[in-house]
Amino acid sequence: MKFRIKELFYTLQGEGVQAGRPAVFCRFSGCNLWSGRPEDRASARCPFCDTDFVGADAGEFEKAADLAKAIASTFPALPQSAYGERRPYVIFTGGEPALQLTEELIALLHGFGFELGVETNGTLPLPPGLDWITVSPKAGNPLVTVSGSELKLVWPQDNCQPEDFDALDFQHFILQPCDNARNRANTKACIEYCLSHPRWSLGLQTHKWIGLR
Repeated sequence: MKFRIKELFYTLQGEGVQAGRPAVFCRFSGCNLWSGRPEDRASARCPFCDTDFVGADAGEFEKAADLAKAIASTFPALPQSAYGERRPYVIFTGGEPALQLTEELIALLHGFGFELGVETNGTLPLPPGLDWITVSPKAGNPLVTVSGSELKLVWPQDNCQPEDFDALDFQHFILQPCDNARNRANTKACIEYCLSHPRWSLGLQTHKWIGLR
């Protein structure tokens, strides 16, 4: 298969439990819930997406080995001691990474010594071997991935409540305010929910505050 990559860059993770951690982001092109075109927004199965995942600005790769090398080369030239006990971290995102992510690519990057995370809408099966799984449910789209490291719910969403996911097998439950015209009210609602349901933690998009990609 051909891997189509929208972006490949080194930055700090801006959201969730891993917020602040240096990582290479590998953003795959394409999604199964929205075409990415503004004219299709009204019919999208995820109406609030804030990411540009259209096109292959960072390249098309015929082989998993070529993409693995490109990801490895995106890390800065640092000695292993700079990471301490951590491994260099790669985040697969999109769009929807499950459309393109393969077991072969995961194995190759593990061979380079990387830790691998994914940010997925959870509606498609994931290949085995990932070290950190973040699922961000979208209302009206049944989950296939029902266990993982963190469930990150963008909220409020119509016909979708945090308690709908309480029975799922995740280590962390994150409630993240929907970044739309009602952002202030959304943030207040998330704070109030977390205070009354301490299983849930407030998640914020810190990269937007400080101008990180």
